[in-house]
Amino acid sequence: EAWLDDRRFYVDRRVIVPRSYISELLRERLRPWRRRPVRRALDLCTGSGCLAILLALAFPKAKVDATDLSAAALQVARTNVNQYRLKQRIRLLRSDLFEALGKEQYDLIVTNPPYVDSRTMRTLPPEYDYEPRAALAAGRDGLDIVRKILLQARSHLNSRGVLVCEVGDARRALERAYPRLPFLWPETSDPHGCVLVLEREQLPG
Repeated sequence: EAWLDDRRFYVDRRVIVPRSYISELLRERLRPWRRRPVRRALDLCTGSGCLAILLALAFPKAKVDATDLSAAALQVARTNVNQYRLKQRIRLLRSDLFEALGKEQYDLIVTNPPYVDSRTMRTLPPEYDYEPRAALAAGRDGLDIVRKILLQARSHLNSRGVLVCEVGDARRALERAYPRLPFLWPETSDPHGCVLVLEREQLPG
């Protein structure tokens, strides 16, 4: 088991250990960055399903989609969704990011995607050997997955919808790659600020 935001989740080697700073923002229901009621929400790269569950608990009237490329990870997520008795409100889908979602649109998208660069992957502490490398590694600069999300998210957000994405130590690389995007970095317990917020109208495309 692992704990996130005082909630208990089942985990094993099929998923990374829940530790996303997005949980701290969900505790406050994303105030003041949320501009509209959340009726439909999406958790990309859901892994254990922890953020999807925290989404559903934070927004009791919302329907939540949770996607992951890994069928094994979705099995773990299903265990947790059932534990919290949320299977009527959380839909688990195997998908390469937005691929299986068609034209679905959401008021809120959250994601804690892989963002570890290739250099850091070679020097991770041994405890990370127990986690799937595909859930961590994101190419030379750590932005392989984040780039795809930024390019595709706009078409899956409703007007004034919001994207919340954790990027970890890839923040500097991201700001260099997208100098014109008005990233907002809400305060969390991470002193470096690793969670970005962008409204639909601020995203590329």
